[in-house]
Formats: sequence, C-alpha cells, structure tokens
Amino acid sequence: MKIAVCIKQVVTREWQLRVNDQKTWIRDQDASFELNEPDAYALEEALRLKEKHGGEVVVCCAGPARSTQVIREALARGADRAVHVESDALAAADAGTVAAALAEAIAPEQVDLVLTGLQSDDQGFGQVGVILAERLGMPHATIIMEVQAEPGQTSLRVKRELEGGWFQWVGLPMPALLTIQSGINQLRYATLKGIMAAKKKEIRKVTPPAAAPGGPRIASLYFPEKGKKTQIVTGTPAEAAKELVRRLREEARAL
Repeated sequence: MKIAVCIKQVVTREWQLRVNDQKTWIRDQDASFELNEPDAYALEEALRLKEKHGGEVVVCCAGPARSTQVIREALARGADRAVHVESDALAAADAGTVAAALAEAIAPEQVDLVLTGLQSDDQGFGQVGVILAERLGMPHATIIMEVQAEPGQTSLRVKRELEGGWFQWVGLPMPALLTIQSGINQLRYATLKGIMAAKKKEIRKVTPPAAAPGGPRIASLYFPEKGKKTQIVTGTPAEAAKELVRRLREEARAL
C-alpha cells in the first residue's frame, strides 16, 4: 500500500503571536515552528498501516524552505521519502491554493491512500483535505477515527466521528483520501536511529503551479480586544431573576 501524508509546519502553540506590519498574517520571522498536531496523527496512522500491510509512506508538504524542519521530523519518525512543494507564498496561502499545490505533487505518485490532518492549528478551516480530494478525483471521508484496510483489497472501511457521541462506518473504494481526527492513536517520537536515517532519505523539490487569479485573501488580521461591560437588570426580584436566567441561557450561553 502506497500512502501519501500531507503535513504542515505551524507556529508552536507556546509562541507569543504578533501581527506583521501589513496586518495580513502573523510576524513569523523570529517564530518557533513545529509539526501541525493533527497531521502528526495522520502520519502515525499511515505508519501503522504500513507496518501492518507493507508498502511506502510518502510525506508531502507545501510551504517555504523552513518547512524542511517538519519534513525531516516526519522522515525520522518512519516515513520513507518526501515531496516538498517549496514557495514562500504558501506559508499563508488559502486552502484552494495549498490543495492545488499538493495535488500537482501527489498525482504523479499514483498512491492508494492520501491522509491529512483534520485541520491546521493556524488557520483551522479544515478544507485542504476535501479540496485536495476533488483535485485528485478521489472519494473522501472526514473526521476519521479508525481505518480498516485489507491487503489486496480495492476498498476500505473507516469509522467517522459524528455529533453527540455518534459514529458512522463508511465503505470507500481506493484510491481514497481521509482526514484524520486528532487523538485516534498514540504518537511515536523520532529515535536517534531514525534521525540519522532521515538525513539520507530523499526529499524531492517541486515547483508550485501558478496561483489562480482571484480567490480569498486576508484583508486584515487582529487580536480580539478585551473589555468589560456591565448590564443592570431592573424590575422586581422575581422579574430580575427571570431576566438574568434568560440572558445567561440565550446570550451568554452559560446554562
């Protein structure tokens, strides 16, 4: 089974975020970066499928040159090789642009399965996976909690997480694309042997396709302003209590 795993480099959660001078993205020149956590679970699921059924795991990343950091980390954890669509413009690109770049890199690989994290820790739209599936012409399923695949089969069964604690089993023909929910497995860490081996593994550089005209763009980025506001509830004690309960339930949604 040949599996492609899409990964992304994001700013670490502990980093103190600052908006850049243009107010279109964060100031990342001096930031600390890490592997997007949902993508780490997608990588782990791919490695487990490879250990069970054999095959190859190829990590694909669309981002600037600094993204090599997380690519090497993925290779150290057990991926066989990598494809890097390198461009500074992809650092803050929209889901459609990123998906188009990844599709160009993945299509020639003729993979059986594509895994992505459910969403990214920075933008969090959860759209790259589904748009990528459309670009590749693959069936897809989202919020995956379990993957059942048998060697030699042309289909697989996956368990989707629904609302209210419900789950859904879905059958998909292969090749297919799945977006993996965080927490479905126990992540492994790179060993010293894996880190040394990663230095010799192939990272194929790919030029991204020309960006399509139009599309969404970030007009302005800012941090939410904190403030205090006091409201006086008037009326008799019974009326005030009833109104307070209503506001807590309907406006503050605390009840």
